[in-house]
Amino acid sequence: MRIETKCLHEGYHPQNGEPRALPIYQSTTYTYDSTEHIGKLFDLTAQGHFYSRISNPTVCSVEDKIAALEGGIGALCTTSGQAASLISILNILQAGDHFISVSKIYGGTINLFAVTLKKLGIECTFVDPDASEETIQKQFRPNTKAVFGETIANPALSILDIEKFACLAHKNQVPLIVDNTFATPILCRPIEFGADIVIHSTTKYMDGHAVQLGGIIVDSGNFDWNNGKFPELNEPDESYHGVIYTKDFGKAAYITKARVQLMRDIGAYPAAHAAFLLNLGLETLALRMERHCLNAQKVADYLNSSSKVEYVNYPGLKNNAYYNLAQKYLSLGCSGVISFSIKGGREAAVRFMDGLQLASNVVHVADIRTCVLHPASSTHRQLTDEQLEAAGITPGLIRLSVGLENIHDILEDLEQGFARI
Repeated sequence: MRIETKCLHEGYHPQNGEPRALPIYQSTTYTYDSTEHIGKLFDLTAQGHFYSRISNPTVCSVEDKIAALEGGIGALCTTSGQAASLISILNILQAGDHFISVSKIYGGTINLFAVTLKKLGIECTFVDPDASEETIQKQFRPNTKAVFGETIANPALSILDIEKFACLAHKNQVPLIVDNTFATPILCRPIEFGADIVIHSTTKYMDGHAVQLGGIIVDSGNFDWNNGKFPELNEPDESYHGVIYTKDFGKAAYITKARVQLMRDIGAYPAAHAAFLLNLGLETLALRMERHCLNAQKVADYLNSSSKVEYVNYPGLKNNAYYNLAQKYLSLGCSGVISFSIKGGREAAVRFMDGLQLASNVVHVADIRTCVLHPASSTHRQLTDEQLEAAGITPGLIRLSVGLENIHDILEDLEQGFARI
């Protein structure tokens, strides 16, 4: 099946007489005929669900669908994108370990990596994603366990050279984890370019309607965990009767451990109803992304020609520094998110945003409705000036998430904003 068809048909396959639409299995637990069978479930030697903290039929259908969309062998849904980022790291790192992340990523992820994980004894080094391979290579250490980046950075809109970072990661025998939230598998599938783990905040385009939070981790099944750097995956797990994940689950070792160990202990698994809503969004994802990209390209062209705009960050513009990378990794479009800086700095940016009537001033992005945000005073407020600069954020920067409204209504609303400055 092509990806548009997968959005509709993967994950849930009804049998004779079963519901056509994905059912909501709103239950915390499941009944079995024997204690022996339940024992096998806990020993991970039998298939099935035993508690909705780690698996649920509705959620699993959505996991299977997204794994199919990304080209992975398995996936694990979480209650938020932040939970997906956290579990993706904790699954293979522990106190005393180190990983590398590009600096141009979501502000909340920077805080997670630089502050919270540091308190747990896990150290992160941030690198310029545009630095040379030689420069980045110098940041690897004997205890480095992973490399992290975003396909399209939020809100800098820089494009990650996935193949470059995959090459560096694999040269050092560690996996590349890519946050593919803004691109979605419709526009880019990082696994095809060498990424090993893909994560999403499904709260954004995958849901698309701003009705529920969620995240997901997708395992490519391609990384060799038996290279001596990841004993937690190829040595007995005493918390699970001595199971050896690489031996017992092969290519699915990483995602199995994430579910039965990390999700078991952290408990950040979504409810069945949340997964049901996410599935509704996924069914129209391909159609929506096409319209988001079309509208955003027209808005970017409009902003690029405005005398009141200092600069526009949108990889679809030919004068953008990431245009060539976008053509390589995002040939179908660069999503609906644009960042641009108003001349006059923070005060001018605020006046512009307050003049908008159609666009919503909200702490959200990648919605069917057009919305705006001032990152320096909201999502990235906790960052220092140096961190803001490293993340590609200026005082007048506005993040504009172009929705599915008529393009003429969106452009007229922007004109109202510019009239205020």
